[in-house]
Amino acid sequence: MLLGVLGVGAAQAQQASASVRSEQATARLLVHAPDGVGAGKTIWAGVQMQHEPGWHTYWRNPGDSGLPTRLNWTLPAGAQAGAIHWPAPHKMPLGPLMNYGFEGELLLPVALKLPAELPAGAVKLGVLAEWLVCKEVCIPERGEFSVELPQGQALTDHAAAFKAALAAEPQALPGVKVQARQGAEALQLEIEGLPAGWRGQGIEAFGADAGVYDHARPEQASWQGERLSLALPLSPQRGESPAELEVVLRAGEQTGSLRFALQGGWQANAPEAAAAPVQHLGGGAPASPPAQAAGGDVGLLAALALAFVGGLILNLMPCVFPVLSLKALALVREAPHERHVGAAAYTAGVVLSFVLLAALLLGLRAAGDQIGWGFQLQSPAVVAGLAGLFTLIAMNLFGLFEFGNWLPSGVAGWRAQRPWLDQAATGVLSVAVASPCTAPFMGAALGAALTLPPVQALAVFASLGLGMAAPYVTFALVPALGARLPRPGAWMERLRHLLGFPMLATVLWLVWVLGQQAGLDAAVALLVLLLALAYALWAWALRGWGWRLSAAVVLALGGLWAAPSLHQPAGAPAAAAVPAAGWGAWSPEAQQAAIASGKPLFVDFTAAWCITCQYNKRNALADAGVQADFAAAGVQRLRADWTLRDAAITAELRRLGRSGVPVYALYTPGRAEPELMPEILSVDALRARLQSLPR
Repeated sequence: MLLGVLGVGAAQAQQASASVRSEQATARLLVHAPDGVGAGKTIWAGVQMQHEPGWHTYWRNPGDSGLPTRLNWTLPAGAQAGAIHWPAPHKMPLGPLMNYGFEGELLLPVALKLPAELPAGAVKLGVLAEWLVCKEVCIPERGEFSVELPQGQALTDHAAAFKAALAAEPQALPGVKVQARQGAEALQLEIEGLPAGWRGQGIEAFGADAGVYDHARPEQASWQGERLSLALPLSPQRGESPAELEVVLRAGEQTGSLRFALQGGWQANAPEAAAAPVQHLGGGAPASPPAQAAGGDVGLLAALALAFVGGLILNLMPCVFPVLSLKALALVREAPHERHVGAAAYTAGVVLSFVLLAALLLGLRAAGDQIGWGFQLQSPAVVAGLAGLFTLIAMNLFGLFEFGNWLPSGVAGWRAQRPWLDQAATGVLSVAVASPCTAPFMGAALGAALTLPPVQALAVFASLGLGMAAPYVTFALVPALGARLPRPGAWMERLRHLLGFPMLATVLWLVWVLGQQAGLDAAVALLVLLLALAYALWAWALRGWGWRLSAAVVLALGGLWAAPSLHQPAGAPAAAAVPAAGWGAWSPEAQQAAIASGKPLFVDFTAAWCITCQYNKRNALADAGVQADFAAAGVQRLRADWTLRDAAITAELRRLGRSGVPVYALYTPGRAEPELMPEILSVDALRARLQSLPR
């Protein structure tokens, strides 16, 4: 959906900033300092918003959809910003949903505590405000505001606006007693001591804690004399509930706030969930599609179907799952009407990325390069770049910085008007990490695609992208499924932090991959570069020019020091190419010699950046029983390491009808072509096949 076009408020040496205007709302920053501006003083600042008729923004708990307004302050060193003083909201039904928000004029006051020491001159304040404004459609908007305040004088031009805003904030109700208990479907409150003027009136209740209540179901309120009985419907999808709850009550124009703990604590309330796909990290092996015979004829329709199924399975791969977890987190935050555009943009990013990557692969192969699928991870520089990217994402998830705050105001405003760009970029990122993981599930389809005419080949890769995007699109477009998603709440911030650790685990894997490609010195160089990147992020966030200069210097020095090590010397083998005990290094000559000996031959086509390869290597191929069966049947073993680009291995994979790894080829005497084993090896199946070989 289109965003409102917003300007950026310029600094004014007054008590209000310039306004940011759109067709939906007008916003500006106001300041109120009745005791003057000076060291140690507390002043008030707030974003004032005038909604156009029919448009609204949201309370701190927006209800069933929407997002609360966020304020990110830029203050003098040592100054502190308090929380927003929210006025009591109004209920805003939208079809089967119930939202909480504001129309008309709104001011969100914040207390700012100035430091004990201030340099001479004007005090500069700035704030980046982000809000979601809705009518029939919702539009994310943002504005940057700044003011310069002279020290030593009172600022009272907007005293009436701040007085009214603070008076609209629900105040604690003194002397009120609350008894709260959790019922089967509702939170039951028994309230005594409410103001006499409230008694007998209709009561509206607003739960301030997101993710706890079923907002669409109306609360049940009844008076028994001075006692108010209130039942707040609970969400069946709520997660961990807060130890202390706050409820805002409205009786006509009067409002008040109640804060209480639940008697006896919360009961177990997690809904029964469907069985989640298991991420296999060891012990046993997940089921995999049956392998195709070498040179098997896979037609276009079959290749399209296999590609789509392979794309679906990609969502479960550990190299993809951290990125897609971000999509799930974003989906929970989005309002239903925002998901359609996001789903289309994410799908376009995934499909176009696969198609462009495949087109590049086809073009390079047509030009004579012997490369295959996953070729981008055969470059140490690309591996190092991905490690840096995942480090950035992890630090973003930990809350150390926000990408949007680094952008120039013009670029940030342009991006805020086009949120679909972030969705499409997530699709591109997903493909960047997913592409090496495709081969285990669709080796035959990819191999066939690369032998088809270009248009048909690209259609196969487009089908792969559609399969990968399908689960997200389904949840985004089918309301019944979207309704099963957990409600937003405090758990989302915890989940965001938790997702940073899989990102760091991915960084560790990439450091190991680089070490396999270019040696220990390269891995250490990458770690030094990532350390410099971490310092640069931390220093840049401090905003002072000295700190930012040090960030740039440290990052530049780290890059200059690491760059010479982040490449593979020409002609040098990868560290992973050194065969393990019992395995020989593969070459066309070694393979021909082994076949000519008349003994069975098992060839492992592998790569350090292939997670499935590493899984098989540490499980089925490392199993003591499998190794004993290899020895008993006299099977020769060769390992073809494709961690770095190797034209001979690529040509052999192409001859076998494959374009990526893993591939396991078993050559037996009397057969001209090898038998291709499943891409995910099972100990039992592999042992049964080895034991069937003639002795």
